[in-house]
Amino acid sequence: MSLIEVAAFLTTFGLALGVTLLLMPVCDRLGRRWGMVARAGGRRTTDADYRRVSKLGGFGLALGFVIAASAAQILPVPRFDPYEIVRFTGLILGTLLLMFAGLIDDRYELKALPQFIIQSGAAGIAIGFQIFIQYFNNPVSGQQTDPFPYIVTVALSYFWLMLMMNTVNFLDGLDGLAGGVAIIAGLVLFINGVFRLGQISVSLLHVALIGAALGFTLFNFNPARIFMGSGAVTLGFILGSLSIIGGAKMATILFVIVLPLLDTIWQAMTRLRQGRNPFEGDRGHLHFRLLDMGFSQRQIVSGYYAFCALFGVLTLAVESRLFKLIALGAMCVLIALGFALVARWRARQDASAEA
Repeated sequence: MSLIEVAAFLTTFGLALGVTLLLMPVCDRLGRRWGMVARAGGRRTTDADYRRVSKLGGFGLALGFVIAASAAQILPVPRFDPYEIVRFTGLILGTLLLMFAGLIDDRYELKALPQFIIQSGAAGIAIGFQIFIQYFNNPVSGQQTDPFPYIVTVALSYFWLMLMMNTVNFLDGLDGLAGGVAIIAGLVLFINGVFRLGQISVSLLHVALIGAALGFTLFNFNPARIFMGSGAVTLGFILGSLSIIGGAKMATILFVIVLPLLDTIWQAMTRLRQGRNPFEGDRGHLHFRLLDMGFSQRQIVSGYYAFCALFGVLTLAVESRLFKLIALGAMCVLIALGFALVARWRARQDASAEA
């Protein structure tokens, strides 16, 4: 990298971190003034829930990202994609929609259907501005597939963005968890974008995300002084979009978030079997079950960090796509076994309580 490119990364990171750090106390005060605070009950039973912590931290994180990412567009770095500004516009518009809709949700606690419509609107904006999945790389041959038919492209892109939004939303259950995983994911995307793909301009967006997520997590780490609130959906949208923009490789982000992703799918299927809304939050998620088993928030969050970082390093260190596919499959099997063991423990506890 040239000195100009290094300066661009440092400037973007510093701006995202600095703006977000300045916004956190403001979001804290406004959340308390407007009644947008955590309330203990349901799946929320941590100390911070009882302290009625402000839920506007995610808004400050997203605003810090938007400001830094927008400023990065004027920095003098190489830009090779003629549609980059189009995709950037879609990213920002979708983010802004979710940011302000999230304020309404944090104030009035919208039902699942309005939230689903808002998320679909953000995904539609992204797809309309060419943030979509056009092809995959065959993990066996290494060859790129032919471009998908448009309807397949739209369906895959919509599914991926919705999955990412809800995965991060459900992940945001413990202090520092969602923000820290976002930092790890952003770092992996940055390294992949700069050193493998040579996409300096796109990687400025990754740096903006890392800086904003770090600024938030410094206030959110246990014991939390502020919560992400509905901003978790916005963060999921940003991560999902960045994993597509510039060919950043969905497989790269998949390795990092496979644990929370499988946890989301597992719980959605469980809710469907029980005749419940799959988007309805509960304490069935792995991090809540580990908390109920007696692990501390910091122990669980540190474990998630280590797991996500380990497989993030794996996807960066290993070149063979076939080996990555095998490793991903093995990892999914191990995670599923872990889920089954935790579920079995929960069933025994419930049986003992009834007896």
